[in-house]
Amino acid sequence: MWNALKNAFKIPELRDRILFTFLALAVFRLGVYIPIPGINIQAWSAYFGTLSTGGAGGFIGFFDVFTGGAVEQFSIFLMSVTPYINAQIMLQLLTAVVPSLKEMLKEGEEGKKKYARYTRMLTIGLAGLQGFLISFGLSSNTAILAIPSRLLFVLLATTTLIGGTMFLLWLGERITERGIGNGISVLIFGGIVARYPASIMQVVVALSPLQWGILLAIALFTVVAVIYVQMGERRIEVQYARRVTGRRVYGGVSTHIPIKVNQGGVIPIIFSSAIMMLPQFIATAFPEGSGGRNIMQSLFAQTSPLYILLYGGMVFFFTFFYSSLVFDVREVSDNIRNYGGYIPGIRPGFSTQQYIQRVLNRVVFMGAVFLVVIALLPLVIGGIFSIGGLAIGGTSTLIAVGVAIDILQQMETHLMVRHYEGFVKKGKLRGRR
Repeated sequence: MWNALKNAFKIPELRDRILFTFLALAVFRLGVYIPIPGINIQAWSAYFGTLSTGGAGGFIGFFDVFTGGAVEQFSIFLMSVTPYINAQIMLQLLTAVVPSLKEMLKEGEEGKKKYARYTRMLTIGLAGLQGFLISFGLSSNTAILAIPSRLLFVLLATTTLIGGTMFLLWLGERITERGIGNGISVLIFGGIVARYPASIMQVVVALSPLQWGILLAIALFTVVAVIYVQMGERRIEVQYARRVTGRRVYGGVSTHIPIKVNQGGVIPIIFSSAIMMLPQFIATAFPEGSGGRNIMQSLFAQTSPLYILLYGGMVFFFTFFYSSLVFDVREVSDNIRNYGGYIPGIRPGFSTQQYIQRVLNRVVFMGAVFLVVIALLPLVIGGIFSIGGLAIGGTSTLIAVGVAIDILQQMETHLMVRHYEGFVKKGKLRGRR
């Protein structure tokens, strides 16, 4: 592995991409410590401590991990890329029911640019709404305000939060274009990993050595399981008939269709987490200590049965939904038939489509069950060991490991193209002389 890292820095393009990604993450981490104008940071720190131990503690702790500590600092990046993720969810849901949006994605590069523009516009609207709810809800607590006017604070805070979110969106796009990995996922990954040291210290202080050892074993097993599932796939064999055109021979080869166990990657868990944050955002619009605020925070606390059921159900649903978007069974079946291929023992056409759909449903079901277990694992562990707001859990582990694998795979591609040994060593084939 160290040789692969050394080789990565020998390739100028890959070296520049790695350094640019680190530089972008450094900018992101610096921005986390820039507070929003008009906030008394000392008063906010004390207030944040009471929130973390209150009824919304689980949500506050999880969201703080999700944003890389921006909530604790009341940073300009407090909302992180949550509005953008919510905008993607809404547009992808609409894509399934609005034919014009689906056709837009098939129009090539121009269609994708237009779709991305719609996503940004919706992101601005959602960022404005969420930023207003946060700032308006907190403005009722005049002790944390550094300016006397509530209206001015709401205006400043909302504008700053929108600007912070859009800057992170721009930074994520630059990472995708000039760095390594998907930019938005890399920013979320950077925020999660940055909170790991504090979370580890929290666990070390709260638990006995025996409990710490058990938790460490569970964490290692979780990481191994996540890697195993992320890399796992079901391969459907496809044969292509041999045909002669002029002097050239086409086909006559055997290949396979890979169906990943975790077809949606980290997207279903991020989608579900983003949606489950909305009720707590709405709760902040109610005055401090009001009945409506207390009811919403208790109903959608991370330990409540309603939250667990909704969260698990959303993860399961989005796994199937997103898999249907990224893997079009009908299109795959038509491509196999158009290029003269067939699955052994299955008739081309509708029978092939049914067979692929059946295999896909079984594989995705196992992946969905795994994701639900991973998503609820922190809640179970937190309940057993009496640790609130456990940051090192299934959700953060899945995101961190998934993004890390994606980054390593992209680096692997760069290395293999230039005939360098990659991170994953493969056995050499020996032929007869």
